[in-house]
Amino acid sequence: MLTPDLPSASAPATALRPHVPDPRQGRADNLRGAALMMLSMAAFICNDTLMKAVTQSLPLYESIAIRGGMVLLLMVLVAQGQGGVRLRVPRGDLWPLVLRTAADIVSTVLYLLALRRMALADISAIMQALPLAVTLAAALFFRERLGWRRLLAIGIGFVGVLLILRPGTGAFDRWSAVALAAMLLIVVRDMVTRTFSARLASSSIAFYAALTVMLSGFVLGWAENWRLPTLAEFALLTAAALFLTVGYITAVATMRVGEISFVAPFRYSSLLWAILLGLAVFGDWPDLWTWAGSALVVGAGIYTILREGQLQRRS
Repeated sequence: MLTPDLPSASAPATALRPHVPDPRQGRADNLRGAALMMLSMAAFICNDTLMKAVTQSLPLYESIAIRGGMVLLLMVLVAQGQGGVRLRVPRGDLWPLVLRTAADIVSTVLYLLALRRMALADISAIMQALPLAVTLAAALFFRERLGWRRLLAIGIGFVGVLLILRPGTGAFDRWSAVALAAMLLIVVRDMVTRTFSARLASSSIAFYAALTVMLSGFVLGWAENWRLPTLAEFALLTAAALFLTVGYITAVATMRVGEISFVAPFRYSSLLWAILLGLAVFGDWPDLWTWAGSALVVGAGIYTILREGQLQRRS
């Protein structure tokens, strides 16, 4: 019969004391997690900036296909260093994976269509409502508890989105609607992801997502006049693929370091990156309505995350 190792009678008294976490280590993990989150957000916005720049001259779906191929290659190389990609999909996860993949493809295409036409800060501000939308969807579809405080915060955040979009005015056009549709499809993607069994590896999900997004570029690009990218365009696409891969990897790493309630609010640093890069690269500066709406969305999102962490500590 196997028994757990117990300290002997001659063991020092310190061996009998319970382990007490070092608060300095906790603070260091939180700071490391926050740095990873900001790096992840910066990488995603840099990818957006580069794709917005390159698709001004290179056909959109050709850009998606070329970048997708590069990302797929990079992800396979990363996965090989972690034991390889497992392509087998458990039977019960097949149709959810198909639905997730479809939502991923359409949301990517819609997002890039809107990105070409909208200011970087504007579309990024709309996407800041994503955590709020995911929280609300989880309450609706998975019966996760949602108190009145977080419901109020979500409502305030959506008011912020309306300030940014301003439906019924000249500021609201079809590209604003396209960006909003992209965000809602990302919510669908994230909700479906929660239904996967533990047998389906994260690397498999990421591999199939990258593969199908790349293939969608080839399929949807049949009506485009494809051409050989210039050296500058190829360099932009290569940099975009590198930033996107870094964003994926660091996004996973952030959830494994530090307390989520401390680390998660730093995801809103993406809006700062979007404003700075939008101004530096495209000369775009958000108007007063976008500033006000962004403040409501970010404030509501941070409150929701902190409230969630508080409730988890209580339980």
